[in-house]
Amino acid sequence: MNRRYRGIALIVMGFWLGLMPKIVLGGEVLTDPQKKEIVYSMYEDYRKEFPDVREISPQMAMKEMALGKILFVDTRKPAEMSVSILPGAITWEEFLKDPEKFKDRRIVVYCTISYRSGKLARKMANKGIEIFNLRGGLLAWVLEGGKVYHSNGKETRRINVYGEKWDYPPKGYESVRLGFFERYF
Repeated sequence: MNRRYRGIALIVMGFWLGLMPKIVLGGEVLTDPQKKEIVYSMYEDYRKEFPDVREISPQMAMKEMALGKILFVDTRKPAEMSVSILPGAITWEEFLKDPEKFKDRRIVVYCTISYRSGKLARKMANKGIEIFNLRGGLLAWVLEGGKVYHSNGKETRRINVYGEKWDYPPKGYESVRLGFFERYF
């Protein structure tokens, strides 16, 4: 194949990959451990904006969840939450109605990769409300083997990835990308 056609093929492939989930890097399919590394790396970059926020790893959260010591608080929009949520999660609004009601549990906020929740946790810490941010968010949770549930309470293998940049679900999961209106309004 000559250079011209190779260039056209690369452009077409790039366009195609831009519309498809990011599962290929250098011509190879990404493994779940590679995806996990990417997700945690992105999270660490975001964490620079809220370095003093306390965080909890998905593994530790799973252990504490099994003991009934955690309350997950989802900071995403309702349309995102309708795709999947963490076990027993409540909305941010529900938490704010009566934070004292949950004082006997560790409050763990999350979003797709825990950027939005980290910024919110920083604001709350400044107001004296101590909450933890889930390291790597919903993506890290499922990449570490955690389960997610549909709003009807049934386990699901669908996960809202917010956008192409964060499209790293584990093998066997379906990525859902909501439209602009659903994400922001």
